[in-house]
Parts: sequence; C-alpha cells; structure tokens
Amino acid sequence: MAQVILFLKRTRTPLNITATIITFNEEEHIQAAIESVSWANEVLVVDSCSTDSTREIALKCGARVIEREWPGFAAQKQFAADEAKTEWIFSLDADERVTDELRASIEDLLYTNEEKLADGYRIARRAFYMGRWIRGGGWYPDRQLRLYRKSMGRWEGAYIHESVKMKPSARVEMLKGDILHYSMRDAAHHHRMIGERYAPLAARQMFEQGRRASRLQIAVAPVAAFLRSFILKGGFRDGLAGLAIARFAAHNVFLKYLMLWELQEKGKSKKVKGKS
Repeated sequence: MAQVILFLKRTRTPLNITATIITFNEEEHIQAAIESVSWANEVLVVDSCSTDSTREIALKCGARVIEREWPGFAAQKQFAADEAKTEWIFSLDADERVTDELRASIEDLLYTNEEKLADGYRIARRAFYMGRWIRGGGWYPDRQLRLYRKSMGRWEGAYIHESVKMKPSARVEMLKGDILHYSMRDAAHHHRMIGERYAPLAARQMFEQGRRASRLQIAVAPVAAFLRSFILKGGFRDGLAGLAIARFAAHNVFLKYLMLWELQEKGKSKKVKGKS
C-alpha cells in the first residue's frame, strides 16, 4: 500500500485549482455551492456588495472573499480569475453545484500526464425546474466551459451570456459529470428574471452590436422560439415544465426584440431632435 501511495504522488499532475464564485445576495445558495467545490485548492468568492449575509457565510465556509462593485458578468468573472492564486480556474455560479461524478472526473485529471491535459474542459449543466430535472427544451446538456487554464482563456460578453473564449491554439475537451443548476425558484421568479435581466440585457447587447428589430421579427421570432424549444429540442418530454420553458422562451424573445425596437426608435428620435 505504501508503494502505491508513493507511486501516485510521483505521477500526480501539478494541477492546482481555484474555484471562483461571483455573488450578490446569495445567502440562500452560497454555502452549498462552496461545499460542492471543497476539493479545490482555493475557493475565491467575489461579492458585489451584498446586503445580506453572503460574505459572512462564505468566510465561515473557508472561502477567500473579495468585495468589488458590480462591473458586469464577464468583467467580474475575469477579475476573479485574475485574482486566483492558481493557473487552473473552475468557475461556478452561486446557484450551481458540482456532482460527485464531475468531482471524480476532475480528480482523475490530477493523475493525467501533463502533456495529455487539455487547456479547457466543457461540462454539461442540468437544470432543476418545477420539481424535476429538465432533459429537453435546449436546457440540457447546455455544455459550459468552466475548467480552464487562465493563461489560455478570458471571459467575454458585454452584458449577458458571458463565456470563456479560449486562444486559437487551445485544446478543449469534455468532462463526464454534470453541474447542477438551481436557477429558477418558480414560475414567478422565471418571469421576473426575463423582464428584469435577460430581455433588457440582451436587447442592450444586440443594440450595441448594431442589430435591429423589425415589426415582423417581433411577431414571428417568439413563435419560432416556442416551436424550437418545445418540438425541435424535445421540451415536450418534460411535460408541463417543458411547456413552461417553451412559453417563457417565446416571451423572452418577444420582449428582447420589442425592447431592441424601443432602443432603436429612441435613437432615431434623438437624431431628429439633433437636426431640428
């Protein structure tokens, strides 16, 4: 047994990992999130001036906590990566958890030859919604690049849908196991998140990218979004939850294009006033 332990120590990859979590008023979730990444060499929480007990709970759980004003999702996650003490980053949201299978997959990397390690790893994410684990609707496997060498990738995304963009030379592979996502408490929370976050942020991002909406697009795109989620991506397999997801997907698309149309109309109005 002693010889086996010595052999493992000799062949272990120098893979030290910092688990990074960005937070704002996440006292309900933060302890479970930190506990699910207790295997990391460091847990770093970057908190955006929470008014609840998020920071205190994180400190009690052994995390290093940095308080910083909110600059946006991608900027905050990149700041967390830059502040990490290790080259390898595992990024987790406060409402997510690491499964035992995923933890085992990551621990297996510790005994992989350095030359065989990829530069980043994509991981499937499974959402819990309306009392069940969702299989369709485009919500699963929803693969996210969450484990990566920070020298090979950076977070991008001006307002929403932030992601790690790896260098062209980087090699990215898949890891077995899921990240569990507890994002929506109920239908009311889902509806509020679309109206307060997803749709307005998406509209702003689209507007700044030069995209514009037409009346026809506002009318047709939501129908296409519903059919894509419920039929093409198998949302019907999730019953009422799948129907709700498809319906909210349509609402999100309708609202973001309507808000984009409002932004472009305001822009036209300003130009007219400037000429007069």
